Amino acid sequence: MKTLVSLVLLICFLGHISAAPVAPSMQADGCCRGHERTAIPRGKVVHMGMTPSDCASKSIIITTVLGRKFCIDPNCAWVKKLLEELKKPASSTVQTKRPKKI
Repeated sequence: MKTLVSLVLLICFLGHISAAPVAPSMQADGCCRGHERTAIPRGKVVHMGMTPSDCASKSIIITTVLGRKFCIDPNCAWVKKLLEELKKPASSTVQTKRPKKI
């Protein structure tokens, strides 16, 4: 009986841990409570935006392909690089092939 109770408690505990958010979450007003530290690959980024001006801490909110939102410190080097890449005109990032002569 003790084993069964221990197993049930372990399952409940693991379920609670896996349901907890990994990254600092956004509040209902759009402000961030903290910053995510891991870099997000360029191919996964769909949208980047700033937190509202009335928030205590300024953050960049990155939305990924899967619709997840991450609060990022705007002073991170990888974020600055990503912003510069996104500012480039689309024509300079697209490589075109020349048509073959027949």
